[in-house]
Amino acid sequence: PKIEDFGEYLFIVLRMLACNGNNNGIFSEQISIILGSNYVISLQEREMGVFATLRERLRSGKGRMRKLGADYLAYALLDTVVDNYFSVLEKIGERIEILEQELVSNPTPDTLNAIHKLKSDMIIIRKSVWPLREVIAALERGDSPLISDSTRVYLRDVYDHTIQVIDTLETFREMISGMLDIYLSSVSNRLNEVMKVLTIIATIFIPLTFIVGVYGMNFKYMPELESRWGYPAVLLFMLGIVAGMMVYFRKKKWI
Repeated sequence: PKIEDFGEYLFIVLRMLACNGNNNGIFSEQISIILGSNYVISLQEREMGVFATLRERLRSGKGRMRKLGADYLAYALLDTVVDNYFSVLEKIGERIEILEQELVSNPTPDTLNAIHKLKSDMIIIRKSVWPLREVIAALERGDSPLISDSTRVYLRDVYDHTIQVIDTLETFREMISGMLDIYLSSVSNRLNEVMKVLTIIATIFIPLTFIVGVYGMNFKYMPELESRWGYPAVLLFMLGIVAGMMVYFRKKKWI
């Protein structure tokens, strides 16, 4: 976004944002506005219904748009663009809520991809909104005779809306950064749970392996090997070890 003063007219470039319904992505298009003393020319890259309400008001002749000058119409176009940012941010907020629920319930690699996609969309919005603040400020505080004092009051309201969009945008960016940290923590916790289970299983089998290894030695004089109850006694002893370790682990709240 930028603004250039050519004396007889002002040339304003904006970025219009919209949500892509297919993959919930964000796409932008350039909107150019030429403001003269008694005319306004707006150019769009593609046909969108954002300005449909303004066209209807112009056709019906209702409201102030027909009564006030061309600068008021330019203000109305700017205000529509800024208000559309709120709609886009509302969609972003809904996507953030869905991702937060996924992070709490069952984070997957698709969740991570969605977070990165959301982060990329926020970068697109930020590149469009931050320069727009300077454009609105230049129109409000400039000395161009094409902007009347009464219209500057309305432009101040648009500037305030732009600041609100920026504040909301920064809040969402912090939330997305926090979501990325939560995802990494969740994955790490799940890995720790798996490692804990494997460690408990390995710990249980360590004494059992030792006992089996001792009685697997091929020495001639091992009294227990000739005992009638040696085999069931060893099995019972091994089961006792397993039961004792399970009780100990549960008492320590490791399982």
